[in-house]
Amino acid sequence: MDIASRLEVWWELAESCGLTTLHQVLLQMWKLLLLCALNRLFFRLGNVPGSVKHLVSLLTGAYSLFLFFEAHMLWVLLLCGLCYLTLLLSRKSDSRGLFVSAAILIYLLIGEMHLIDPVIWQKIRGSQMVVVMKVISVAFDLDRGALRSLPTPMELLGYLLFVGTVVFGPWISFSAYSDAIAGQKLSGSWFLTSLHRLVKSQLCLLMSSCVTPYLFPLFIPIEGNPFTQKWLWAYENALSFHFSNYFVGHLSEGTCMLAGAGCTKEKDNLKWDMAVVKPSHVEMPRSMVLVVTSWNIPMSRWLKSYVFKNAMKLGTFAAILMTYTASALLHGLSFHLGAVLLSLGFITYVEHVLRKRLATIFSACIMSRPCTGDCPHQHKQEFWVKLLNLLFSLLTIFHLAYLGSMFDPGLDELEVDEVYTASHTIQRWSELNWASHWVVFISWIFYRLIQ
Repeated sequence: MDIASRLEVWWELAESCGLTTLHQVLLQMWKLLLLCALNRLFFRLGNVPGSVKHLVSLLTGAYSLFLFFEAHMLWVLLLCGLCYLTLLLSRKSDSRGLFVSAAILIYLLIGEMHLIDPVIWQKIRGSQMVVVMKVISVAFDLDRGALRSLPTPMELLGYLLFVGTVVFGPWISFSAYSDAIAGQKLSGSWFLTSLHRLVKSQLCLLMSSCVTPYLFPLFIPIEGNPFTQKWLWAYENALSFHFSNYFVGHLSEGTCMLAGAGCTKEKDNLKWDMAVVKPSHVEMPRSMVLVVTSWNIPMSRWLKSYVFKNAMKLGTFAAILMTYTASALLHGLSFHLGAVLLSLGFITYVEHVLRKRLATIFSACIMSRPCTGDCPHQHKQEFWVKLLNLLFSLLTIFHLAYLGSMFDPGLDELEVDEVYTASHTIQRWSELNWASHWVVFISWIFYRLIQ
């Protein structure tokens, strides 16, 4: 394809895909953004009782759910009510976290077993996941003493339905919500940072919908033989899936900060630095470990604090498997997500122990995470050290293309459960000769030999 033809196709894509996509998103989002901004302004009003602020948070969150899910929002409200009832029944227990987790697991299994309309369940799954993460964090914080007493019904429901997080996330702690309710002072940095994240989310949506599905050879003129072509397609699918995640991540950053949460205090200054995703750590990765933690930063922190640390008594490998199993349950009992998340668990574990062992043998900074300045390794910036880290980075990109190959762009809720079956997953990975799994197995054998 010559330059003139390529430019013509790009222009058609910009008109037919780009403008249409942006128009549809703005129509869906402007009311939510307005609710977030109004919440923020209301929380700044003086002499307003805290109970009234919590009530406003509850009502605006419920209305935002209605905007996106209409009558199906009742399932999310039912979950919120069950969560508070469970906390109330277990208020004298020292294991509220486990009790609440077990009750929520039963509720989620009821929905996943298709006792609730699967289309409805798929639509509200994201909001339910945020609510579940919030209430479990409250339960464990009560057990640990991080929260002194059980929040009142108005406080808890205001937190669970906080308008800045209830639709797109992310998870925030109860203390972060309390800071938002207190009403941080308005500033230009707050507004500009929120706007910046919202603009970034739209750019990521355009990349996911209008660029990455046509990456090869329309945007990058690379054409391969049948063997390389299937890997190019796999990378396209993975990249489109990545940018759809960045879209939701940056959008949730914007809505959360616009509603008044997501800042840190430095002396007398507020820094609006909410971070949900770090695309550069995923697309140019040092390791799969950093990819996982950068994919959804608040969720990674939640899993580490409330699942991994509690499971460490079972051993590191068992704790990693339990963490990824919990993530799979939160995302839904679908074979393809479970297969990807459990594969990620094995990949990250093998990569971590192998690189840790090699770093010890060579006394080099080649571990999964970058070394600090005072690390004991003798070799830090030598050429061969950088080369080894580069090879591990390329291996991570290979794993990401393989794992993301099954996520087809453009599917809606009606099609996800029908398309992403076990046979679909097995077929996609079979077409790629199970390459990533073989590499992980060989890496583990190599690690055992040099252990």
